[in-house]
Amino acid sequence: MKIGVVSDTHGHIPYTRDAIYMLQSFEVEQVIHCGDIGGPEIVELFHHWKTHFVLGNVDEYPEEIKKSALEQGHNYYERFGELNLESTKIALLHGDDTKRLDKVIQSGHYDLVCHGHTHQSKVERVGQTLVLNPGALYRARPHSIAIVELPALDAKIIEVSS
Repeated sequence: MKIGVVSDTHGHIPYTRDAIYMLQSFEVEQVIHCGDIGGPEIVELFHHWKTHFVLGNVDEYPEEIKKSALEQGHNYYERFGELNLESTKIALLHGDDTKRLDKVIQSGHYDLVCHGHTHQSKVERVGQTLVLNPGALYRARPHSIAIVELPALDAKIIEVSS
């Protein structure tokens, strides 16, 4: 199973559309959004897939984001989510609460921890856990997303051209 991971769209529709086209070209089956969504108009752009949303530290319209996500059949987790795909235990959070992020990574409970916030892409192993920050689609150079093959946990950062 191939999943897409995005973060920090900050309501920027053109950059998010560029990312959507990339996700479609990679034929992902589901998407994880690691927060700083920006608003319900961004949620609506992910209608092609079941998408898992967590809020970031500057998501000012949580009720509208939640309503949009649930109306479209997406999963909405507020500030922390966990899911199991292809026997892979995944945690998703924004990452602005660094103590919580470190605790989740160090817990050893997850095969994959997805987060954003720093606007810098990063893939690293911490023990048995793969830690993934896809980078950002706003206020970042380059704009980037990640593609993860499950259950192999093969993760690649992909530059999104605008």
